[in-house]
Amino acid sequence: MQDNLQGDVKHLTNFTPEYRLRIGDYRVLFEIEEQTIMIYRVKHRSKAYE
Repeated sequence: MQDNLQGDVKHLTNFTPEYRLRIGDYRVLFEIEEQTIMIYRVKHRSKAYE
């Protein structure tokens, strides 16, 4: 992810954080600030967007 957003990454609209990475039944919600990836939560998909 350092060089580009590879994998099952989706840009979220009208949601903060801006991106999600899908890993099986889990979601990683994150933002990119300059050269830093800020991870906000890693949760099961049923609870990730609460």
